[in-house]
Amino acid sequence: MRAAPRRAPAAQPPAAAAPSAVGSPAAAPRQPGLMAQMATTAAGVAVGSAVGHTLGHAITGGFSGGGSAEPTKPDITYQEPQGAQLQNQQSFGPCSLEIKQFLECAQNQSDVKLCEGFNEVLRQCRIANVDHPRPVDHGERNIKRRKYNEGFLQYGFTSTITVGIERPQCVICGVVLSAESMKPNKLKRHFESKHSSFAGKDTNYFRSKADGLKKARPDTGSKSNKQNVAAVETSYLVALRIARDMKPHTFAEHLLFPVAKDSVRVMIGDEFVTKLSAVSLSNDTVRRRIHDMSADILDQVVQEIKSAPLPICSIQLDESTDVANCSQLMVYVRYINDGDFKDEFLCCKPLERTATALDVFEAVDSFLRQHEISWKSICGVCTDGAPAMLGCQSGFQRLVLNESPKAIGAHCMLHLQTLAMKTLPQDFQEVMKSVLSSVNFVKASSLNSRLFLQLCNDLDGPSKTLLLHTEGRWLSRGKVLKRIFELRDELKTFFNQKAIRQFEALFSDNGALQKVAYLVDIFTILNELNLSLQGPNSTCLDLSEKIHSFQMKLQLWQKKLDENKFYMLPTLSAFFEEHDIEQHKRITVVISVKEHLDMLASEISWYFPNLPEIPFALARSPFSVKAEDVPETAQEEFTRLTNSDAARADFSTMPVTQFWVKCLQSYPVLSEMVLRLLLPFPTTYLCETGFSSLLVIKSKYRSRLVVEDDLRCALAKTTPRISDLVRKKQSQPSH
Repeated sequence: MRAAPRRAPAAQPPAAAAPSAVGSPAAAPRQPGLMAQMATTAAGVAVGSAVGHTLGHAITGGFSGGGSAEPTKPDITYQEPQGAQLQNQQSFGPCSLEIKQFLECAQNQSDVKLCEGFNEVLRQCRIANVDHPRPVDHGERNIKRRKYNEGFLQYGFTSTITVGIERPQCVICGVVLSAESMKPNKLKRHFESKHSSFAGKDTNYFRSKADGLKKARPDTGSKSNKQNVAAVETSYLVALRIARDMKPHTFAEHLLFPVAKDSVRVMIGDEFVTKLSAVSLSNDTVRRRIHDMSADILDQVVQEIKSAPLPICSIQLDESTDVANCSQLMVYVRYINDGDFKDEFLCCKPLERTATALDVFEAVDSFLRQHEISWKSICGVCTDGAPAMLGCQSGFQRLVLNESPKAIGAHCMLHLQTLAMKTLPQDFQEVMKSVLSSVNFVKASSLNSRLFLQLCNDLDGPSKTLLLHTEGRWLSRGKVLKRIFELRDELKTFFNQKAIRQFEALFSDNGALQKVAYLVDIFTILNELNLSLQGPNSTCLDLSEKIHSFQMKLQLWQKKLDENKFYMLPTLSAFFEEHDIEQHKRITVVISVKEHLDMLASEISWYFPNLPEIPFALARSPFSVKAEDVPETAQEEFTRLTNSDAARADFSTMPVTQFWVKCLQSYPVLSEMVLRLLLPFPTTYLCETGFSSLLVIKSKYRSRLVVEDDLRCALAKTTPRISDLVRKKQSQPSH
C-alpha cells in the first residue's frame, strides 16, 4: 500500500505535462521564480535513478532549506535527458504514479515548496522499493560504479548489496544511501550532519557496529542458503546414526552436540562453534527426522515391491511382548530387486487387545490395503509353530491361503531344541528337570552364587560360573547343560556342604550323569544345526538340504549304537571310558538314546516334510532334469534353456537366486515357477533379531515410545533419500 501524500498547501488540480516540457536542462538560477523549471529539468536526469538522485539531491535539498531564504544549490551531475526516458519512468517504474503526481504539481505551481507533500510520498516510495529492479537504459551500462573502501569506516559506513549493486550503509542509523553516494565527501557530510556526537569514536568501534549490523541483516545470499541446507542435512545424518545405533532421541542434545562443540572449540577455534549452533538436534527434532526418514524408506520399499520384475513377494512374521507388556507384531518382506532377492523390514504394529489369528490377519491386511498391495502378490508366509499361526482351520496361514491360494505356508525351521525336548523319554525329562532345579537353587540366591564361585576357586576348578537357564533364549539349554557337566564335581561338593541331599545324590549317581552326558551331546549337536540355519538371505532350498542331511545322520547314528559305537556322542563316550562302565551297564542308556533319536527323526519329518523333488531339482540343477518331468507350459522354455551355452555359464558362476532372476526376461514361465519356490522365507530369523533390537530401543526408560519408525531406520537395508528430505525443510537453528 502506498502512503497517502500529505496535502500540499495550495495545490491546484494536476494538469498533463506536454512532451515539450522536458527539454535540455539549463543551469538552475538561484531565483525562486524559476524553481518549477528546475524541478521539471531534474526529473529527466538518469532514468533509473530519477527519484533517487535528482529528486533526492535537488528537490529534497531545496525543501530542507533551514533558516536561509535562498535554497541550497543541489549537487547534481547532469546528462542529456530524453523524452523516452521520462516516459519510461512514468509508465513502468515502481514509483511511476508518485513521479507523475509530483511533476504535475511542480509544473503548475510557481513555488515548488507547495509540492512538498508529493515529494514526501515520493521519498517514502523510494525507501519501500529500494530493492525493486529498476528499468535500465542502454546508456546506463557505461556508468562507472564506485566500490566500497575500508577507509569509509571512519565515517561510520559499511556496505550492503541490493539488487546486485553495492551501496553504503550507515552503521549507526542503518540508512542505505545510493550507489552514487559512495564518496568520502558525501559520507562525511552524512556523518557530521546526523551523528556528530560520534566524532570521537575510533575505527574499531564502527567495525564492531558493522559486524553487528551484518549479523542482524537478513542474509539471503547463496552462501547463507548453503549453510542452512548443510545444517538441515547434518541433523538428518545425526538422527539416522542415532536410530541405527538404537540410542535415545536426547543422545545428540545431551551428549553428542556438547562433545562436538567442545572438540571444535579446542581444535579449530571459537568462531567455528557458531556454525554448529545452526544444527538443530533437540529431542523433538530428532524424532521428526526419524519419522521423515522412516516414511521415506517405507515409500521406497512399497515402490520397489510394486515395480519388481516379478510382482510377487513373501512375508515372515512373529509376535512378541515388549517391556510395556504390549504385544508387537513384526513383519519382514522378501521381493526381487536389483537382480536378486531383497529382505526388508516391512512394519511393526501393536496388537492392542488379543493376539489371535484374526487379529494378526487384520493388522497385516490393513497395512497391505493402506499401501495398495494385493494379497494375490503374496507367494509365501513363514510363521512359528503357535496354534494361532498354524491352525489348520482358523490359523493365520489358513486365512492367508483363503486370500492367496497359490501362497506357500512354511513353519520356522529354528528352535529344534523344542522338538528335542518334546521327544525326550520320561527318564531323560526327569533328569533334565532335576539338573535345571539345581542350577536355579544356586543362581537364585546371590549368597549361594558367591559361595559357589569361591568354592570353584578354592578347588582350582574351571574359572567359570553357572549359567541361568531361560526358556525364552535360543541355545540356552545346551549351554547350561554343558556348563553343569563341566562343574559336576564342584556342584557335588557344594550341595554336600549345604546338606541338599537330593542334588548331592544327583551328581553322585553315574547312571544320572550318563544321561546328562547324552543331553549335553544331543543339545550341542542341535545348537550347531540351529546356528547353521540362522542368517539372512537363506532359502527353503538351502535349509531343507541341511534338515534332510540331519535326518539321515539320525538314522545312521541309530545303526552305530547297535554296533556299540559312540564316536558321534563325544561327551557320553568320554564318560564311559573315564569311569570304565561295562557294556551291560550301558544298555539302559543306549536303549533310551535310540528311542529318543528315532522319535526326534519322526518329529522333524512331520514338521519339515521333504520338498517336492522335481520343482526343487529344477531350481537346484536345471541341466540334470529331463524335459518330460517339467510342466508342459514350461517345456519349450526349458528346452531352450538347457541348450543355451550362455545359461550354462551363468549357472556355474552365479548364485541360484540371481541366475533365475536373470532368466526372467528370456524364460518368464519357467523362471516364475522356480522363483515361487525360492522366494518364501524358511525361518523367522529376521523377526527374532528384530525383537532383540526392539528390547534395546524400547527399554523401561522409554516404555511409551512408538517404536516402528526407530525400528525401520535401525533395521532397514534401504537408505533414506536425505537430499530430497532436506529440500522440503527449512533450517531452524538450535538455541
